[in-house]
Amino acid sequence: MTLRWGVLGTGGIAETFVRDLQGADLTVTAVGSRSDETARAFAAKLGIPTAHGGYDALVADPGVDVVYVATPHVFHREQALLAIAAGKHVLVEKPFTVNAAEARDVFEAASRAGVVALEAMWTRFLPQNRRLREILRAGTIGELRLFAGTHGQSLPTDPRHRINDPALGGGALLDLGVYPVAFALDVLGAPTGVHASGVLSDQGVDARVAAVLEHDGGARSMISAALDLRQHNSARIDGTAGRIEIDDVFFSASGFTVFDADGRQTERYDSDEHGLRGMQHQAFELERIVAEGWGDDAPLTPDDTVAIATTMDEIRRQLGVRYPGEKA
Repeated sequence: MTLRWGVLGTGGIAETFVRDLQGADLTVTAVGSRSDETARAFAAKLGIPTAHGGYDALVADPGVDVVYVATPHVFHREQALLAIAAGKHVLVEKPFTVNAAEARDVFEAASRAGVVALEAMWTRFLPQNRRLREILRAGTIGELRLFAGTHGQSLPTDPRHRINDPALGGGALLDLGVYPVAFALDVLGAPTGVHASGVLSDQGVDARVAAVLEHDGGARSMISAALDLRQHNSARIDGTAGRIEIDDVFFSASGFTVFDADGRQTERYDSDEHGLRGMQHQAFELERIVAEGWGDDAPLTPDDTVAIATTMDEIRRQLGVRYPGEKA
């Protein structure tokens, strides 16, 4: 069965996603925006057959089987539930929701409706990370001891920009830190302890954040993210028998090098996405889940997404960052 994709939102990430799907011969049939004019312009630019001036019309479109939600974080829960209520599968841009409680709401609704809800944490689905998991499972670098990941960018300083606006779920953690947090949990599992600190902006969002996560067996993750500091966004995994160094930018379609305990290179992996960014792999995974079920080796499950959200909830709690409408 060929699934027909509808895109909810017309921002830059939505355009990248559509181009990757089209480049991978997946089917995008419709787009929805708050305005008819914006939807029609987006559809014309990308050759999408149908444009809807409203999200209700998009999710009701009988020519759409799955909806990709690509709006600011604070709208994800509401719009995912809208699509689920219309019987559509949903792929929701990261972060899946602004907190774990909202994530549970979406997954519970999807389960009741018999549809698939998946977080668009595209890094988890890249072929390079499938290979990385194989290496870790094989014990190639021994017992895992440390993950370190940094994501710092120099982003707009306009207080009205969504990245700086608490009402739109702004801050470094949910936009940037979500990548190393999700990567850490992929490598070492959900943390047993969280220790966080950071610097808040004048608007009350986290401009910079650092966290140490404790994991079973004494392993640690060192996470940092920043809105106002462009950094070398690489990552590293250390084990008792070697290490893996993941290239800048570590969460994208890049590559990695494996070293043994003596520092000798034992493997080099380089990504080849044939000109695509790599966002098509999350769409492949959703279509696979629809056809076959989750399976034991799914790169990202609902429980994983809730664990990521729970970890970020605790980091924000320690920083004192709470969004309008969240419970204390």
